[in-house]
Amino acid sequence: MTAPGDLVAAARGGDVDAFDRLVAPYHDELQAHCYRMLGSLQDAEDALQESLVRAWRSVGNLDDRGFVRAWLYKIATNRCLTAIERRGRRELPVDVDPGTPATEINWLEPYPSTSPEAHYLARESVELAFVAALQHLTAIQRAVLILRDVLGFSAAQVAEQLDTSPASVNSALQRARKVIGSAAPTQHTVLRDLGDEAIGAIVTRWSDAWHRGDVDAIVAMLADDARYSMPPLPEWYRGRDEIHDFLLRGPLRSRWRFLPTRANGQLAFGTYMWDQAAGQYLPGGLDVLTIQGGHVTEVTAFLTADLTRFRLPARIRH
Repeated sequence: MTAPGDLVAAARGGDVDAFDRLVAPYHDELQAHCYRMLGSLQDAEDALQESLVRAWRSVGNLDDRGFVRAWLYKIATNRCLTAIERRGRRELPVDVDPGTPATEINWLEPYPSTSPEAHYLARESVELAFVAALQHLTAIQRAVLILRDVLGFSAAQVAEQLDTSPASVNSALQRARKVIGSAAPTQHTVLRDLGDEAIGAIVTRWSDAWHRGDVDAIVAMLADDARYSMPPLPEWYRGRDEIHDFLLRGPLRSRWRFLPTRANGQLAFGTYMWDQAAGQYLPGGLDVLTIQGGHVTEVTAFLTADLTRFRLPARIRH
C-alpha cells in the first residue's frame, strides 16, 4: 500500500493515477459538501468536477505535510461560493410560516444516500430540512456553518480556507446558528433507534396501502400535523384531513407501485404510476419521508427525480 506522502509526491510530479488515488477517498463527502452548499445535486456534481480539475492543476501547491482533506475542502468551498455568486442568489420566500414545508425552496433536489462505507458526515447531514435551512443563509454563513459545525474544522482552519480572520468566522457562525435554529439533522438518530424491524414494518405498511389505494391506511400512518409537498409545484397540504382529500382527488385515482430506497439519509420510495398505453408502471417521482414518533410527519414528493440515481429501475412492467 502506497503511503499518502508518496502519493502526494507522485501527484505533484504529474502522476495522474496517484492524484486519482489521493482524492478518491474524499469524493463522496466532497459531493455531499457541495450539495449542502448549493441545494442541487446537478449543481453539486458540476462544482465537484470543477474542484477536482482545479485541484489537479494546483496539486503542485500541496505541501509535503499532505493536508489533502483540508486542501480539497478549500477548493470545493470556493468553487461553490463562485457558483453561488455566478448564478446570483436565488429568490427565497419571505415571512414563511413555520408550518411551511422546508421544500418551499423550489430548486431543492433529493440527494442519493451515500454508500455505507462513505464518511458518516456525508450520510448524516444532508437531511432535507437542514439543507433547505442552509439555503436561507448568505453564502459565507453557509460555508462557515458547514465547515465548523458539520465538518469540524477549527475557526483558524476555516479562516485560512476562506481567506478571512477567525473573528469573522466566529461572527458568521453565530449569525448562521440563529437562522438555522432547530433544523439540525435528526432522521439518522430516529431511524437508528427504530431499528431494521420497525423500519421494515413502516415500509411494508406504507407501500401496501398505496398499492391497495387505501387512503385511510395511508392517513392512519400520518402525524396529526403532517405535511405533504410536491416540488417543484408550489402547493402543499397540512394535516390528515387536507392530505386525505388531496389523495382522493389526485394521486389515488391512479394505480401505484412503490419501491423503498434512501434519500438524504431518510426513508424514501420510488413511485411508479400505471400507464395504460405503455402497459407499464412509469416513474411518478421520489417520495422522501420524515419520521417522528413512529408516524410520518412529512412527505416530500419530488416529481421530477431521476429514480435510477437512487438505484431503482426506470420502469416496472407489472
